[in-house]
Amino acid sequence: MIATSKIQAGGARAKARCDELGTVPYSDQADGLFRPYLGPAHKATLGRLAQWMDEAGMSVETDAVGNIIGHYAGTTPDAPVLLLGSHVDSVRDGGRYDGMLGVMLGIEAVAHFSRSGQRFPFALEVIGFGDEEGSRFSTYMMGSRSAAGLAQTIDEGVTDREGITLRQALADWGLSSIRFRTAKRENVLAYIEAHIEQAPHLERAGLPVGLVRGIASQYRYRVTIKGQAAHAGTAMHERRDALAAAAEAITAIESIGAAGPDDLVTTVGFLTVENGAPNVVPGHVVMTVDIRAVTPGLREEAARQVLETLEAISRRRGVALECEQVQDLQGALCNETLNATLREAIIEATGHVPPVLLSQAGHDAMIMAHLAPMTMLFIRCEGGISHNPAEAVESDDVEAAHRTLVSFIKRVGEER
Repeated sequence: MIATSKIQAGGARAKARCDELGTVPYSDQADGLFRPYLGPAHKATLGRLAQWMDEAGMSVETDAVGNIIGHYAGTTPDAPVLLLGSHVDSVRDGGRYDGMLGVMLGIEAVAHFSRSGQRFPFALEVIGFGDEEGSRFSTYMMGSRSAAGLAQTIDEGVTDREGITLRQALADWGLSSIRFRTAKRENVLAYIEAHIEQAPHLERAGLPVGLVRGIASQYRYRVTIKGQAAHAGTAMHERRDALAAAAEAITAIESIGAAGPDDLVTTVGFLTVENGAPNVVPGHVVMTVDIRAVTPGLREEAARQVLETLEAISRRRGVALECEQVQDLQGALCNETLNATLREAIIEATGHVPPVLLSQAGHDAMIMAHLAPMTMLFIRCEGGISHNPAEAVESDDVEAAHRTLVSFIKRVGEER
């Protein structure tokens, strides 16, 4: 186990604790990090987090969906809550700082005020969401959706790779999706999430932290193209080649994304050719299309163009087309008032005016925006690499983020 007790509190300790949680028993993978929802590593991690939250002066609970919450009381029993957090689960072969660094920075911020006994006209809560990545079941953001009080359609019969159902995994923890609605956080004043930037903009700017303007909305489609399988000797004008149609579609989808504003991105991330062979004209192709944008309405317009383009290609090439929308994740713009406060906190903590950034990746913050005003702080990450063991942050950058959160909390207190 990595010894973190003697490391200086603040950013350095937050980073060191993330490193500790990147090892067994806090990972279900011996040679890297994998911390799926409701797995053994998730349980061990919550135990360690509870210990650190307690040491920071917080009372601790685990809610009905498996989120961990540390509570630092305000000056009055009925004080509203300023909520800080991120997620504790990871993708397979993940990095140590995605999600978890935001939780650790929340704990360190509370520890800072607890040491001096300082309280505010609001309580501070640190939340570690359990299911943001969807790396075990075909679910996503059940933790934040429950905390935000959003209605969810949950199939408890869905299974993981080992055939364990979500129902069984929940039961092993004494949980049930029937009670998820009881996990809603009440009387929340605002939510702030610190997170590594999953892009290289801060690195290129030579700055430790940045201000987030908004999080992209996402559409995802499963596209099936059915042509006619035929011998590779078939004349070109007689073919109904599903793969050739897909190839044309991919370049068209890329062009639609490239022609739009900077916050629009389009991706074909998966493609499979069924019963493919070197001497067969492909007759059946399945691919995914991912469309993301921050500006309201831009995602919808791009999706319209993509679907119309796919229809035109299918008609011209004589292939059948099926498009199924499999995800509709609504993005969110950060609250302007909170962003103004966070901007001043960054300037105080770093001496630099922060760049205003966009997030093309999804975050729990986009869900929590349904509950309360929210903002996000991005932290420089080497190469912008994330969801990868190569994730790397500098202690000085994490310390800058820590100072920023402390300043932000103080400023919110002064504004109250």
